Amino acid sequence: MPKQISKLLRITAGLAALVWAVVYLTGAIRGDDLAHATAAVLASPVSLAGALTAYTGAFALRTWAWRRILPALSYGQAWAAIHVGLLGNHVLPLRLGEALRPLSVARRTSIGLRPATASTVTLRAADLLAVVLLALAIAPATVRGAAGDRLVALALVVLIGLLAGGIAWSRRHPGVVALPGLVVAVSALAAWLLEAVVVWEVARAAGVSLTPYEAVAITAVTVAAQALAVTPGGFGTYEAVATAALVVIGVPTGPAFAIALSTHAVKTAYALVVGGVALALPAPSFWGRLRLSRVVPPRPPALPVQAEAPVVVLIPVYDEEDAVGQVVPRVPATCAGREVVVLVVDDGSTDRSAALAAAAGARVVAHKQNLGLGAAVRTGLARACSLSPGAVVYLDADGEYFPEDIESVAAPVLSGDADYVVGSRFAGDIRRMRAHRRAGNFVLTRWVRWLARRRDLTDGQSGFRAFSAAAAADAEIGHDYNYAQVLTLDLLAKGYAYAEVPITYTFRESGQSFVRLSRYLRRVIPAVHRELNSPTSAQSSTTWLENRSRAAAQAASSRVPSDASAATAS
Repeated sequence: MPKQISKLLRITAGLAALVWAVVYLTGAIRGDDLAHATAAVLASPVSLAGALTAYTGAFALRTWAWRRILPALSYGQAWAAIHVGLLGNHVLPLRLGEALRPLSVARRTSIGLRPATASTVTLRAADLLAVVLLALAIAPATVRGAAGDRLVALALVVLIGLLAGGIAWSRRHPGVVALPGLVVAVSALAAWLLEAVVVWEVARAAGVSLTPYEAVAITAVTVAAQALAVTPGGFGTYEAVATAALVVIGVPTGPAFAIALSTHAVKTAYALVVGGVALALPAPSFWGRLRLSRVVPPRPPALPVQAEAPVVVLIPVYDEEDAVGQVVPRVPATCAGREVVVLVVDDGSTDRSAALAAAAGARVVAHKQNLGLGAAVRTGLARACSLSPGAVVYLDADGEYFPEDIESVAAPVLSGDADYVVGSRFAGDIRRMRAHRRAGNFVLTRWVRWLARRRDLTDGQSGFRAFSAAAAADAEIGHDYNYAQVLTLDLLAKGYAYAEVPITYTFRESGQSFVRLSRYLRRVIPAVHRELNSPTSAQSSTTWLENRSRAAAQAASSRVPSDASAATAS
């Protein structure tokens, strides 16, 4: 309840300030004054460059100060986060951009939201303290008269109140946020002095001479007013307060408003341009990684595989009684001289799928309820790895793929040329595929090719794949609904060797696919984004190789081939 009351009071105060701003500006605006000031600023590139340089310098100081508070934060990401927050404040109401600053850090680095938020609050406390000191030191000596005294008093009350609230909040959250140190406080003070150069340069271009003290006083007053801003960028409030401050020091109302509006326009343009770039650069972007890294880690070492290790054919099943009883018997008994073990994962079928698969000779692992294809593949890979396979082949149970192609799909794995093989329908023989399915597969494959940065990827959704023992053991499927895209991205991010082989495909003769375009995209796209931004995809290739090498060494020590001529799948 106290938080709701506080929020309501702030919104009420902000709306009141906005109404006052609109009323004030209505009587202050003169078109010729605004046109003259705008033309003067645009015609004075030196003044404009000086304003932008000083404004940029202010944020460079804040970036440096943030890294003093949070050393683990890189300069590039600190700079980006500050400007993402600035952009948010200029396009969102109620200064919601403040929340984007720590969010940017949490989304784009390994630094958690808690330290990012704590350091942001500390930095903003330093900014607030600096503005209070500037207002106390400069404004009373600059702004004369009763109106000036009231303006300064209002600014000080707001700023001191905010500072007191920040101190009280920090005491209630010990260890979460600390008051800024001297160096950070001084840098914040210098940043506000640089920001005051903007109004000073804009006024100079418009033909109004302000003293440095006056420019600082105007900046301090307008910053105080921004604490109550409810509009994006504080539009209206900023202009009204800056205009009032300029009028108090003797600038006529018309030119004062023109200077205030032009100053705000310069700051807004800076926020839109630099903040827009900061959403994307440096990588990863604010939205996270959108593609796999260009840097491919080295291929992980192979796990030792015995000469007699079987080829495990993994077939997930859900209500496929009309097809699975025909698919399982067609699986060859051997593959490249190795025994073939058929492993069916029944994902909570409500028909006779499990019984028919078992009758056809498959080993059946059953889920008590339907969990999704991704969950079934995850279960199947884990069970397949427990059989110490020479290779694992994934095959859909719907009859669209030909079990007779198993040996060709597994061949690159068994020869050691690849760890992860996809049977490509589009590189092989498609006997029948519905037009809308073909179009959907084409678009999704192009998307996966772009995500993975693989020009040789021709089928992103194939239901026929093969894995080396190492790839099967390390494969991670980040959601239950499906496996195709996230599995490919996961294994490629880990450096496993990829290959494709042509296969034969025909459309199913019975049953129906679980894929529905809207639901598929709604579930797969977020899962792909999570996969691209998972620790495995984000960590350096060096770290990944070190971790994988240790895992391989441990596996080698626990599993020794029984034959000196044991084959190794890479």
